[in-house]
Amino acid sequence: MTLSPVRLTPPLPPIRWEKLPEGFPLPDEPVESTLQPLLAAALREALELAQMIPAQALIASNFGLCSTVGDKVVVKAPDWVYVPAVQPIPEGEIRRSYTPHLEGDPPAIVMEFVSETEGGEYSINPHYPYGKWYFYERILQVPVYVIFHPKTGELDVYRLENGRYTPVSADENRRYWIPEIGLFLGVWRGQKAETKANWLRWWTADGSLLLWGSEHIEQERQRAEQERQRAEQERQRAEQERQRAEAAEAALEQARAEQRRLAAKLRELGLDPDTAIVRDGGTEPT
Repeated sequence: MTLSPVRLTPPLPPIRWEKLPEGFPLPDEPVESTLQPLLAAALREALELAQMIPAQALIASNFGLCSTVGDKVVVKAPDWVYVPAVQPIPEGEIRRSYTPHLEGDPPAIVMEFVSETEGGEYSINPHYPYGKWYFYERILQVPVYVIFHPKTGELDVYRLENGRYTPVSADENRRYWIPEIGLFLGVWRGQKAETKANWLRWWTADGSLLLWGSEHIEQERQRAEQERQRAEQERQRAEQERQRAEAAEAALEQARAEQRRLAAKLRELGLDPDTAIVRDGGTEPT
């Protein structure tokens, strides 16, 4: 989907990055589907297992991003957000929201997952409380904005260029390169746990899929099974070699027994088996 909104917008009031007032009510709306938190968790899980989350980074879902525009505090809670570096908070405290510039870097990536009833992901409303698109583009100036339609599997990726979001083109695999995180982002249709759906997945620059925990376990199970099969093949080869060696030893022993039988017969005939030559049709001394 390509969006080309009309940009006749009034100038923004001054933007400040201030700590939220004590007791400020944060957005606490329930998610619109059980899939939304699963999508967000799956994105983080793959990064975490691949050890690709810097220690100072912040990844969160349904988490308030704050700014003060004019005399009003504005808070939007994207379905998924990635901030490269944030200031640490005291041990025991819980980060309830995040104010860019005041508490660390501005967000590098925000994502919205569109529900059955679109919730303003494409809204460019330039007036308080501002549309999501307008907030991420004009106020926070987030470099990458991702909008995903789980039901249809449609994925829109936008990059901030000259202060405006422009659509990013997918590669031949229908994936989008996200330099802020050094990975491709794309859609994968399949099952995770009990849920079959369209999922957002990460791929490395060489095309390797970042795996979930269950996939790592299955991969290890398959590797262990392959090792077991190789060990069984080696055992069978060793058994075949043992049987061949035993057969060769039995044949040799049979030949020796035949020699002993012939030697005994020669002695019965009064011949020395060490000097006699056995020829076809009879025996003669040497």
